[in-house]
Amino acid sequence: MTIRSKEQLYSFVTETVRNTQVTDIHTHLFAESFGDLLLWGVDDLLTYHYLIAETFRFKPELSYDVFWAMGKQEQADLIWKTLFIEHSPYSEACRGVVTVLNRLGFDLSTRDLNTYREYYNNVSAKDYITRILDLAKVKTVVMTNDPFNSFEREKWSQNHPQDPRFLAALRIDPLLNAWDTTWTLLVEQGYEVKSDFSGNTISEIRRFLTDWIERINPLYMAVSLPSDFAYPEDSSRGRIIDECIVPTARETDIPFAMMIGVKRQVNPSLKDAGDSLGKSDIGTVERIVSKYQDVKFLVTMLSRENQHELAVTARKNRNLLIFGCWWFLNNPSLIEEITRMRFELLGGSIIPQHSDCRIIDQLLYKWDHSREIIAKVLFEKYDDLLAAGWRLEEEEIQRDVDDLLGGTFWKFLGKPDPAAVN
Repeated sequence: MTIRSKEQLYSFVTETVRNTQVTDIHTHLFAESFGDLLLWGVDDLLTYHYLIAETFRFKPELSYDVFWAMGKQEQADLIWKTLFIEHSPYSEACRGVVTVLNRLGFDLSTRDLNTYREYYNNVSAKDYITRILDLAKVKTVVMTNDPFNSFEREKWSQNHPQDPRFLAALRIDPLLNAWDTTWTLLVEQGYEVKSDFSGNTISEIRRFLTDWIERINPLYMAVSLPSDFAYPEDSSRGRIIDECIVPTARETDIPFAMMIGVKRQVNPSLKDAGDSLGKSDIGTVERIVSKYQDVKFLVTMLSRENQHELAVTARKNRNLLIFGCWWFLNNPSLIEEITRMRFELLGGSIIPQHSDCRIIDQLLYKWDHSREIIAKVLFEKYDDLLAAGWRLEEEEIQRDVDDLLGGTFWKFLGKPDPAAVN
């Protein structure tokens, strides 16, 4: 059907973005078979590290040691009291909790945390996962799978039937960022590697990668890199990228995903909440993607200041697909700015968002909030075309939205969307 008016356009774009099923290409979520690695429920939601850091800002008298000695429910009670009762919860992390509780149908006027807990005490993880995925309209979740985590390795070795809604990504941070200690973990897994790369070390690292690719069938290999990451680099990391990661990506035809811009533990007392960000050198991305034009790269960068350069770099390299508004960029004002800029430079050849969720409940707010912004910016771009006399067809808009919310990703991989096939 042809779009005839601005009002019709707004309604159709908004509803289409709101109701189209999404492939969430990067999360820290796990299927039920991974046991305690799956985080869900109101206490996990409240003890998310963003909220922990925010709580300490309002509690100068609170000792870090005292907080970390608390149990999870006690921590959640303190965070709820501090951020939701003693102050209005309008930061994005707090608003996210409010959105989740609202979407689950809780009476927010009571502000009764114990009443909300009662629901979680009477629902199974299996049923809850399905409810959240259905409410969030997420058809596929890409996990982050760490072969250096002994608990997770054990779960993979048990060969549980895999939930087809949860797909794997091979996370290799220790391999690239901590070779001095990681090489011994490879030895423990039966690989003949040495710290100085002598002997069969390079071929054994590649065997390790291909073994895990065969075991978990990941959609890509991924690493989080520091803000001062450089390429080329005379280091163990530079050598492993050139001699192990890139050849494996080429041979298996899976992308290498680089998430660049992290500063780890700027405040160690905050533990996981103590990480920050820094501006990175875009030349690093330019050099690696142009050197290996036969390899696919997924890239996201953490600093706002890197976003324009990254989009321009993507214009020049078709083997580079940029994705998401990651971590500290996951705020509405920044998502809108970055999404608009990317649409203007790259059209629909991007992945505008991923959730980066650690608690499955967060799918509700991260996708609700992001869809609203994506729809707003997309409507403005279509409205420019409509005003210029361009014919807009509903089926073409649906096609574009399908691509933005997953289709572009699957086409870049060169694989059919399994949810669509099934």
